Amino acid sequence: MKYFILLVTVSMLLAQGIKAQDLDSFGADLGKKSVFGKEIRIPYTDLISYYGYIKPGSTPDEEKGGKKYYYLYLWITAASPEIGIRMISPIPSDMKPEKTDFTSDDYLANTTDKTSYFDTWISFEKAGGVTSIDDILSKGKDAVWTSIGQNDDSGEMPKQPSGNKYNSLMRLKSDVDNPLKALTTGLYRIGFTTYKTGEVKGGFLAQIGSPIKIPGVMIAKNLDSLKAYLGTK
Repeated sequence: MKYFILLVTVSMLLAQGIKAQDLDSFGADLGKKSVFGKEIRIPYTDLISYYGYIKPGSTPDEEKGGKKYYYLYLWITAASPEIGIRMISPIPSDMKPEKTDFTSDDYLANTTDKTSYFDTWISFEKAGGVTSIDDILSKGKDAVWTSIGQNDDSGEMPKQPSGNKYNSLMRLKSDVDNPLKALTTGLYRIGFTTYKTGEVKGGFLAQIGSPIKIPGVMIAKNLDSLKAYLGTK
């Protein structure tokens, strides 16, 4: 019982310490407990944020099934037992990028737009056969992508201005028996679109969490930017 009380206390303190007051602490499935009927998760040790913006009428990265898809590319440097991904649009008013966060040029140029947003839908995919930084451009552009998970609406996420809980969140555990779905070193991407008919537009915040520290994770809107950044490390 003392352990459970300590767990609750630590979780509350960590949540209070997070700058983003409109967005709850992002906790892991790993080590999840039920205390006095309340689900308690320890916040992810590693949390990386990407602030982005999609201009109305922008050309998508891909069109399929009548929907416009955009991607964020990640290079993950070490294996993790679990990865959490969440996306919110519009960006909560009191949330601002910190020095360690990633920001797109379009986000920086449109910080005054507080009204545009979209019904988020997200997926997480792994590129087959891309196991080193040198493979990102030579193999990444023609890689076969394996879906690890997807999410539309999450009750854990704040409501949108419409009053609907149409923001997205998912937690994915590494499948060590399936190399295509094992969360190991390699190239990944977050795909996002809008679930219902409509345009993907406005500001968004994507966050990637891990229960262990993964140094040197990079997020970029295309493979060329990802490789260029990693080439400086």
